[in-house]
Amino acid sequence: MKENYKGLLLCILIAVPAWIIGKMFPVIGGPVVAIILGMVVTSFIKDKSNYTSGIRFASKKILQWAVILLGFGLNLSVVIYTGKQSLPIIIVTISMSLLIAFVLQKFMKVDRKIAALVGIGSSVCGGSAIAAAAPVIDADDEEVAQAIAVIFFFNVIAAILFPQLGSLLGFSAESGESFGVFAGTAINDTSSVTAAASTWDSIHNLGSATLDKAVTVKLTRTLAIIPITLVLGFSRLRSERKENITSKEISWKKVFPTFIIYFVLASVITTVLTSFVGIDISFFDPIKALSKFFIVIAMAAIGLNTNLIKLIKTGGKPIIMGFCCWIGITLMSLLMQSLMGIW
Repeated sequence: MKENYKGLLLCILIAVPAWIIGKMFPVIGGPVVAIILGMVVTSFIKDKSNYTSGIRFASKKILQWAVILLGFGLNLSVVIYTGKQSLPIIIVTISMSLLIAFVLQKFMKVDRKIAALVGIGSSVCGGSAIAAAAPVIDADDEEVAQAIAVIFFFNVIAAILFPQLGSLLGFSAESGESFGVFAGTAINDTSSVTAAASTWDSIHNLGSATLDKAVTVKLTRTLAIIPITLVLGFSRLRSERKENITSKEISWKKVFPTFIIYFVLASVITTVLTSFVGIDISFFDPIKALSKFFIVIAMAAIGLNTNLIKLIKTGGKPIIMGFCCWIGITLMSLLMQSLMGIW
């Protein structure tokens, strides 16, 4: 740990102002600000050898801890009960996004890891899903930064345009249910879901009805992190076995990532304490806040390891892929809501 402190301290020093700015501009969010600040700071550091170990620790281990802590505050019984209405929509939209990413990866020859991160980030829960998937597929920091940048771009557009789109499409102004389901299934990052739902509540004087529905749907989507990361682990292990047929070593951690198991355990603990012991869900708010701050620290590390020029040069294809995933998810959400009589 001693060799990590310089790089870790640098990441924290970047993360603190990024966290504050993210609170001031929630549509942008702390993680994106941290990546940008990290890329700016690294351009002024001529020799990063003293910081490398700590930066790597932050971008890998702290990122995994962030995902584990994300499990606290997830009451599985409440999420499943109240989110079951939106479950078919969630399954279809996730499947659509992953299918689009898979097809475009082949057609456009996008890097496989970036394609996976964009598809998963678009369909599940933005930065949190990317944080969970990145270590499983061994994505490097530039690939993570690329995916986060793409997700951020369409998050901002969705947060701004979706309330107006909802009005044009004729979502009920008397209830926040239909637009809440729409925002919760068609927008990928929690901050943008919150921004769009809160705007709808404000426009139509619905208190927090839309926000409550949208957040519940979003939490239900978060659970998709579990099966997706396990599938990715199996896929990576099979691929590595094909590439090295003579190897007899079996890496179970790649198949069952330890941090995902702890994420599930944290969710179970939350469920037991809130459903059976009677502890209020707000008890876990500080842990959830710490999880978000850990993600900001990890994104600062990723920014420090990212070449801005290369990121811009290679950004075209991932942005097109992100756009197609976003449009596909939006259209499928609307179609499913129409078929189910929600809209």
